[in-house]
Amino acid sequence: MKKFLALLLIGAMTLSTVACGGSDAPAAEETQQETTEAAPAEPAAEEEAPAAAEEAAPAGGDAASSITLWTYPIGKWGDEATVKGLTDTFTAKTGITVNVEFLAYADGDDKVNTAITAGQAPDLIMEGPERLVANWGANGYMVDLSDMLDDTDKSEIQAAPLAACTAPGGEVYEYPLVMTAHCMAVNLNAFKEAGADQYLDLENHTWTTENFIKAVEALYAHYGDTVAAVYCAGQGGDQGTRALVNNLYGGSYTDAAHTAYTWNSPENVKALEQLKSMDGIAFDASLAGGDEIAKFYQGVLKMAFCWNIAQQLDPNAAGTGAGLTITGDEIAFMSFPSETGESKLQGGIWGFGIFDNGDAARIEASKQFIKYMADSEATKDAVIAANYFAVRSSAEGTDLSTIWADNDIMNEYQVLMPQLGDYYQVTPGWAGQRTAWWAMLQKIGSGTDVTEALTQYEGEANAAAAE
Repeated sequence: MKKFLALLLIGAMTLSTVACGGSDAPAAEETQQETTEAAPAEPAAEEEAPAAAEEAAPAGGDAASSITLWTYPIGKWGDEATVKGLTDTFTAKTGITVNVEFLAYADGDDKVNTAITAGQAPDLIMEGPERLVANWGANGYMVDLSDMLDDTDKSEIQAAPLAACTAPGGEVYEYPLVMTAHCMAVNLNAFKEAGADQYLDLENHTWTTENFIKAVEALYAHYGDTVAAVYCAGQGGDQGTRALVNNLYGGSYTDAAHTAYTWNSPENVKALEQLKSMDGIAFDASLAGGDEIAKFYQGVLKMAFCWNIAQQLDPNAAGTGAGLTITGDEIAFMSFPSETGESKLQGGIWGFGIFDNGDAARIEASKQFIKYMADSEATKDAVIAANYFAVRSSAEGTDLSTIWADNDIMNEYQVLMPQLGDYYQVTPGWAGQRTAWWAMLQKIGSGTDVTEALTQYEGEANAAAAE
């Protein structure tokens, strides 16, 4: 079954052969960690790549005895005790100590960019391709890790995440570790009470656009109030609204080559007009993704568009255990609705990159760290700490396909993985277009014509991409 899922995933995602690196997780918190897909802020235009250290160790020389790792909160890679356990075992094996700084999505990019400007970037960083490849890598700050990947590695790592971590020129700026699919969720008790559960395929966790519309109508008829929110207070969790709009009628977000944004299509116009017309769905400029999840946990909203395995496993905001709302209602995760029931989900990929600080000894030590965490007997623990799915089938003989064999929720969630779509978060101007997206949703919510709003803000997004 695992091999079958892997083959399906490769087929679904390798449509993007030019991928060079987005939760959100994550939406993670891009959805668990901050329940947003945080935007990668770019270094100031006048910054230059850090100069090589004056006394760098010769290439291929001994590794340094100490390195620094900065990590965004990717599952328990944001937890000090968990990370200390992982780094202590690495130190015991190699003699290399690891000094760790924990970043938040709210200001992490600013800290990294400030460090780059000051020539004090960390040796290692853990996050996704939209930062490591499309931002810092594209701007010349990262080490090419392609020499770490032999033929065995390339056969074990799924093609899609490896492609996302590779720049157009072939440089590998991120060594991938884990991945997931972002999805949505429904309050199953509320659906049953309203007679809307008949529109859900709970075996496959899918539904059609037609059944989604019928379900909203049934929920609104029963509760007489808003049951779902197209949240647009900011970019937090915007992977959910993008997937909702694009999947309803088969629209796209970017071109296949990841050079331009393609929001203003007949399919997306139809989707946004449909959502705007529906009783029970509100375009809410007071909510971002995390706010929507809070209202969903409270039972105020009957579905959430900002969801992934992190919430399904451990909804801390609810405090009632996995898969339950505050009032104890059952939560069912669902793919986004589409005309056929087969959707293209937004994916999250996380791994490690090395900043090129010009010190060959520190680079060598950092590569040892990556090898240990992402391709050794220790990889299982590193993956479990992230609370996501391994990007590879095995690591140096260690089978990674059964990591979650004892976790019913993780095993069930794997049904969504073949639906992963194009990893388009590497398109130029990513940070700027995210602002344009939620501003566009706000305009539509306030009454602006859908085509007019799409035309204006797609133009702004493509202007950002061209800069």
